[in-house]
Amino acid sequence: MDRTELAERTLHKAADAGAELSVEQAGQVIDALFGTLERPGAIAEVIRSGEAVTVLGFGTFDTDGHGAVFRPGTALVEYLENGPAPRR
Repeated sequence: MDRTELAERTLHKAADAGAELSVEQAGQVIDALFGTLERPGAIAEVIRSGEAVTVLGFGTFDTDGHGAVFRPGTALVEYLENGPAPRR
């Protein structure tokens, strides 16, 4: 999946949650979080400053002193192993 496809998927997930978002706006959010070749995103800036970025359930972006690392969260691991949790 490339950036455009991710922006489109984000648009549809936002719409499912009741939010109105254009593909362009979704792309801007993705760029702001993850960065582009021209400028780093928020996650990269925080990691470079020595802090970790934790998205509850998804995982933690951090550095191990040699480069960036991602540690998946419990909810992500469980989803990948078992599929979606039953709705309550």
